[in-house]
Amino acid sequence: MKNFKYIIVAFLLLAFMFSCKREDPIVDIPVRYGNIGFQFTNNVDGQALRVDTLIYTNAAGNNYLVNEVQYFVSDIILQNNNGTFFSLGTGSELHYVDSDLPATSNWSVSDKIPVGSYTSISFTFGLNEVRNISNAFLNPPESNMFWPLFLGGGYHYMKLNGKWIDTTSNLSAFNFHLGIGQTYAHDVIVVDSITGFVQNYFTVTLPNSAFIIREDKTTNVEIIMKIEKWFNTPNIWDFNVCSATMQNQAAMHLACENGATVFSVGTIQ
Repeated sequence: MKNFKYIIVAFLLLAFMFSCKREDPIVDIPVRYGNIGFQFTNNVDGQALRVDTLIYTNAAGNNYLVNEVQYFVSDIILQNNNGTFFSLGTGSELHYVDSDLPATSNWSVSDKIPVGSYTSISFTFGLNEVRNISNAFLNPPESNMFWPLFLGGGYHYMKLNGKWIDTTSNLSAFNFHLGIGQTYAHDVIVVDSITGFVQNYFTVTLPNSAFIIREDKTTNVEIIMKIEKWFNTPNIWDFNVCSATMQNQAAMHLACENGATVFSVGTIQ
């Protein structure tokens, strides 16, 4: 009788095993990768910037020239068409662009990017609180972008320097700079009356920035700074009213609003 019970149990176990649905083995599909690179160009009114040349007129009627354009972009995010996001990782968090240094106009990103179709590119213009730390850059040219410690420290997001013909017909300098702003206890701007600091970096999502990453290929994306947009959209900039933005948070706020319209995508190949 005891052996019969064992036979019944064994039969039930075998029946259970054969009745279970056989699962197909799990196969890991390897992720394929490509690369991305960026080329940064500066344009005015649809043409390549010509530095040190008095040929431009802004929306306020100021005749002006540009000496140099220097800025940081950071935290680039790529959106895949499946709704996921890819952030550039260690070693690719930021890039410095300098019109005086042609090599900085090209950024070959070291990250491997999963192949596929991407719908947009976004980035931070400037540096956020984590990255914008004094003495983070020990060597030029990036170290030359330092922002005074008493004004919040860290680094300029941008230096856009040039000259314009002022109301006395003289050629005067303008310094269109962005960085950390300040709030003051009094209307008169005095360093001793600083009550707080304002982070002026902002996010740019490039319009019409869809692209494809192909296996073992590099996709190159041109990012254009339309310099005239800093001075006309949505706020018209008059150098006779404001020719220097540092320690002027109200002016930097208007400049940041204009910055949302400044960048576009050129060629993608």
